[in-house]
Amino acid sequence: MYGWIWRHLPGNAYVRAALSLVLVLATVYVLFQYVFPWAEPLLPFNDVTVDEG
Repeated sequence: MYGWIWRHLPGNAYVRAALSLVLVLATVYVLFQYVFPWAEPLLPFNDVTVDEG
């Protein structure tokens, strides 16, 4: 997959590296801003079953 992306990016190696960095940062931004907040209520991380005893 990464090879396919690298081959389809325009420019020389430096331009491709910069575009790859931009793609990674954009992906992380979209995940943290939209995907993770949407999925958080669906995940069982706040379902604590430890009792005080």
